[in-house]
Amino acid sequence: MRRIGAALPWVIVALFSCGAVLLVTLPAAWITPQFAKATHGHVNLIEPDGSLWQGSAVLMLAAGPDGAGATLLPGRIEWQTSFWPLFTGRVRMRMRQTDAMPDAVQVDVSRLGATMTAGAIQVPASLLAGLGAPFNTLNLQGDVRLSWTDWRSFGRDAFGQLSVLLNEMSSSVSRVKPLGSYRVVIQAQGAAATVDLSTLKGPLLLNGRGSFGGQSTSFQGTASATPDQLDNLAGLLNLIGPPVGKGTVSLDFTH
Repeated sequence: MRRIGAALPWVIVALFSCGAVLLVTLPAAWITPQFAKATHGHVNLIEPDGSLWQGSAVLMLAAGPDGAGATLLPGRIEWQTSFWPLFTGRVRMRMRQTDAMPDAVQVDVSRLGATMTAGAIQVPASLLAGLGAPFNTLNLQGDVRLSWTDWRSFGRDAFGQLSVLLNEMSSSVSRVKPLGSYRVVIQAQGAAATVDLSTLKGPLLLNGRGSFGGQSTSFQGTASATPDQLDNLAGLLNLIGPPVGKGTVSLDFTH
């Protein structure tokens, strides 16, 4: 018993040391599946390198459900994880995409939900193809920038605003270049969200408003052309939607 009593402190120290080593050397691959699960396949981290505490991975974004239309971003997303918050059941990370994100964001995850500070990121226009028709038909090119306010999520409920700026867009099916610049604003309000589409400039005019949440999605809008480009954009308008008037087609969608 005296031998066991004398050895016990060393056994505890050894176990603690092994646990600390395992904790410090947790691979980056341990955390990457959590992003796909939390975002329902819209945000994925692949090719992880490093550890949970300081690592990097390639950022893959998908506009469509279940990872449809996934797009790889150039560069890598890097992160640093705080150690002490883990003892309170929280994961607190600082993340930045090397090529497309000018400023780092803070991500805080607990059992109750997750928060992310405001930020912005430049993404390829090919990401829009994941939204389905008519985007996958138009093959759009241009500058696409996502920006968001502080974002909070609790299960499937989300709160925050996401803005998508589509600047100087063009399409492989139209000779008119550029078609215009547009803004899409998504306002998440718990289980439901609203979306607003507006034209900033350009001969192709896109406008509409919709909502989605639960099992229903609806959008009502129109696409038209300025008088001086109506003839040149007639074919493109026919691809976008059914006509509802001279030089105007419908963007209505309900699911």
